[in-house]
Amino acid sequence: MGLGCWQLGADWGEVDERDALALLHAAADTGVDFFDTADVYGDGRSETLVGRFLKERNDPGIFVATKMGRRLPEQTPEGYSRENFLAWNDRSRRNLGVDTLDLVQLHCPPTPVYRTDAVFDVLDEMVDAKRIAAYGVSVERVEEALTAIARPNVASVQIILNAFRHKPLEEVLPAAASAGVAIIARVPLASGLLSGKYTKDTSFGADDHRNYNRNGEAFDVGETFSGVPYDVGLEAVERLRPLVPAGATMAQFALRWIVDQPGVTVVIPGARNVEQARANATAADLAPVDSAEITRVYDELIRPHVHDRW
Repeated sequence: MGLGCWQLGADWGEVDERDALALLHAAADTGVDFFDTADVYGDGRSETLVGRFLKERNDPGIFVATKMGRRLPEQTPEGYSRENFLAWNDRSRRNLGVDTLDLVQLHCPPTPVYRTDAVFDVLDEMVDAKRIAAYGVSVERVEEALTAIARPNVASVQIILNAFRHKPLEEVLPAAASAGVAIIARVPLASGLLSGKYTKDTSFGADDHRNYNRNGEAFDVGETFSGVPYDVGLEAVERLRPLVPAGATMAQFALRWIVDQPGVTVVIPGARNVEQARANATAADLAPVDSAEITRVYDELIRPHVHDRW
């Protein structure tokens, strides 16, 4: 289990700086050593907080993955240039307080970027210069993941994978395992839907993407509730609720299902407080879950809305 750090920057409502550092330490205390952030989360706030955590923790075993590419005012392939890469890399290294970034991921770039040799040549150059130790990609679509996996030096693919997103199981995970490419499972709780805490009356703040991006107004709608209509997601959650083992939360149950999938390297749920960070980190301690009913619920309720879109 890892920790996703989008919520420490923006788009999930405000997370106090003191709370942010406390939950980072709580996750590490529970055994988490993989932290995922990006240069655009809060315009660098998330990276900066993670950098402070790294300095306070002083633990060489902590691994931080960040991302670059979304600082472009418009997402065009031409923006993925050597000049921009070096500038973004310099900024991330300053924010995180390190000379060499553990892992840099292209942050859901335009599809043509995955087929552009010059982009990956620059990334190889950055590895050689020890600006980064390794690079990967964060993708929206299965086809993008498969294109990236076919490249020789791609170390990781970050993709949405959860009980409401099964398509990566068909080709992406087997291809990654065959190529020795890590799979980072993001949006593992479908923006909190799979926590089982939401109802039709739950409201989200104006600065929360679960309010302002439900129809893809700001970015790919698949990033919000995994692209599942909110009312459909609530219905599916109620179908799954009886499967949660005694003593576990629905969130832990949903995370454990992802851990069980062959080829998954790390799962990166977010957390807004210490209690959530600790609970998520212990999800992998549960016994493997019976996935048959999860598959049935997906096929009957979720598949028509998401499977052919991403």
